[in-house]
Amino acid sequence: MATEIKVPVLPESVSDATIASWHKKVGDAVKRDENIVDLETDKVVLEVPSTVDGVIKELKFEEGATVTSSQVLAIIEEGAVAAAPAKEEAPAAGAEEVQEKKGAAKAEAAAPASTKPAPVSSSGSASSELPPGARFTAETKGIDPSQVEGTGRRGAVTKEDLINYASGKSAGVSGGARPEERVPMTRIRKRIAERLMQSKNSIAMLTSFNEVNLANVMALRKQLGEQFQKDTGVKLGFMSFFAKAAANALQRHPVVNASVDGDDIIYHGYADISVAISTDRGLVTPVLRNVERMSFADVEKGIADFATQSREGGLKLEDLQGGTFTITNGGTFGSLMSTPIVNPPQSAILGMHAIKDRAIVENGQVIAAPMMYIALSYDHRIIDGKDAVLFLVDIKNQLENPGRMVLGL
Repeated sequence: MATEIKVPVLPESVSDATIASWHKKVGDAVKRDENIVDLETDKVVLEVPSTVDGVIKELKFEEGATVTSSQVLAIIEEGAVAAAPAKEEAPAAGAEEVQEKKGAAKAEAAAPASTKPAPVSSSGSASSELPPGARFTAETKGIDPSQVEGTGRRGAVTKEDLINYASGKSAGVSGGARPEERVPMTRIRKRIAERLMQSKNSIAMLTSFNEVNLANVMALRKQLGEQFQKDTGVKLGFMSFFAKAAANALQRHPVVNASVDGDDIIYHGYADISVAISTDRGLVTPVLRNVERMSFADVEKGIADFATQSREGGLKLEDLQGGTFTITNGGTFGSLMSTPIVNPPQSAILGMHAIKDRAIVENGQVIAAPMMYIALSYDHRIIDGKDAVLFLVDIKNQLENPGRMVLGL
């Protein structure tokens, strides 16, 4: 029985999808729930699994094609078994083939010297035709002479041509080879570019900075981290401290958690925090819902699950929708300071950075402390500088007094 595999029903905000890659071809066996094809939307890559055991009978579209909800992608012959690949045996050379080879050899011997093919060296190049010096250069530098444009008599390849080719000076190029490759943007990358330009063109964006002494957070993680992991099954990272601090601060500074809708300001009474995660296909921002009501363990588990799903392509479209505030951690890659870009329709984004030991003054003494610069980019149309600074100071105070934060003080 033939079974149709269709495009999943896409949300209203996603009109179509692109076939990113087929994982099966016609004639391949497939198991129930095995991924057949990846569909790329503006926001996420969707896996489309088989609904039956069988054999791929037909693929309706090629990679790169655009498809919409419920279109048929493939036909599977349910219960069929893939045919075993046929073994190809090389036929023995018969008398006719031997005679043909002899005739070809005679024809080659009779041909003029200028039309004879050049003997090929073990490296696959026609180096035996070169002068001794040029041949030595080609062999020692691993150059295929057929790839080099000759400047000698009648286009012959000279030693100088080979040396110039090896140093990247052929055709007027210096400093080595300069390869280029043109590839189309993925849909996710296009969407990221569009949203960044939308943010730049539609938001009056400004960034404020502060710095945080994370000594107490690090001491608390060292003191309780092992027990935390034993009890919850996840590590106690830095992100849960920042997410909880942000959620608490958003409750006290609601304008930072608001968004603009035409001439209206929408104040959100909950903290749905988007967490920026870098993937091979681009940046994704899955949303932790109601972080103000989550425990540290809930936050760490949620982030760990999102990170796994992002790498393995398991994020759902609903995971990426509806955030009210974003946290991004450039410190993971060594960034010391940056100005993150607001993710519309949100009005603010918090940037974390690398932790570095720096000299600070504490109680009149110069000490070394693990310091982090934090940045808040915000929509200045609705968030005043005072609100932004007070929000950052709130986060700073919480992180420098994590015991009070844990107790909800």
